[in-house]
Amino acid sequence: MKSQAYHLLFLDDSWIMKTIRGVFYFIGGCLIIGLLWTVVSRNSYDESMDTHLIPSISATFEKCKLVFEQPFRTSDNEFDSGIFWVIWSSIKRVSIGFFYAMLVGIPIGILMGSNKLVGNILNPVVQILRPVSPLVWLILAMYVIRTVPESNMFMIFITCIWPTIINTSFGVASLPDDHKNVAKAFDFSMWKYVTKVVIPFATPHIITGMRLSIGIAWMVIVAGEMLSGANGIGFFAWNSYNSQEIDSIIISIFVIGLVGVALDKAFDFLHKSVAFEVK
Repeated sequence: MKSQAYHLLFLDDSWIMKTIRGVFYFIGGCLIIGLLWTVVSRNSYDESMDTHLIPSISATFEKCKLVFEQPFRTSDNEFDSGIFWVIWSSIKRVSIGFFYAMLVGIPIGILMGSNKLVGNILNPVVQILRPVSPLVWLILAMYVIRTVPESNMFMIFITCIWPTIINTSFGVASLPDDHKNVAKAFDFSMWKYVTKVVIPFATPHIITGMRLSIGIAWMVIVAGEMLSGANGIGFFAWNSYNSQEIDSIIISIFVIGLVGVALDKAFDFLHKSVAFEVK
C-alpha cells in the first residue's frame, strides 16, 4: 500500500500528478521563503531608526498593491510611468540587443564550427573578450555612442554573443561524419548542406546558447540601468534605494525573478520542442 502511494505521489508521470507535484513544490518553496522572510524581518529592528530594516510581508504586500495599482499609467516623464512600462523598457532593450547578437553570433558560430582554420583563428579572440565584464563594455559604449538606451543595447549584444558563438560552434563541430558523407553522396550545395544538415543538427545547441544568453542579459540589464540611469527595472530598484523604500527594492527583486523565470521557461519549452523534433 505504501509502495503504491509512493509511486503515485513521486513516480507517476501523468500530467495530473506532475501538475499536483508542481503546485505542492511551489507552495512549499513559498512557505520556506515566507518563514525566512518573517524571521529576518523580525530580527532586523533598528532601535536608532525605530523601524525594521527589512519590511514585513504584509507591509511589502501593501506597497506592492500601490505599485501595481496603475501599471499602465503614462506620463511625460518616463521615470514616472507605471510599472508595466518600467518592465517593458528593460525587456525591449534586452530583446533588441539579444536579436542582433543572434543575428551576428549564430553565423559566426556556424563558420567556426564548420571550418577548423577559422575556428582556430577566432577562438582566442572569443576566449579573451568573453570574460570581460559587460559593465566595462557599457562604459566604453557610453563614451563612444553617447546615448544611454543604445549603450545598454550594445552591452546586451556583447553579453549575448559569446554564449551563442560557443554553443553554436560546438553543436556544428559535433556533426557526425555520417551526416557529412550523406550530404556528399547526394552532392548537396553549400547552402543546402548548411540549411538541411548543419543547422537542424546544431539547433538544440543553438537554443541552449540562446537560453544562456537571455538569462545573463536579463541579469546584466539591471546593473546597466543602475549605472547609466536608464529607465527600467534596474533604475526602479536603484531609485528605491535612494528613496530608502526597501519594500520597493524587494518588489523589484521578485519582478526581476519572475520575468527571468518566464524567459527561461520559454526557451526551455522551445529547446524541448526542437530536441523532440530532431529525435
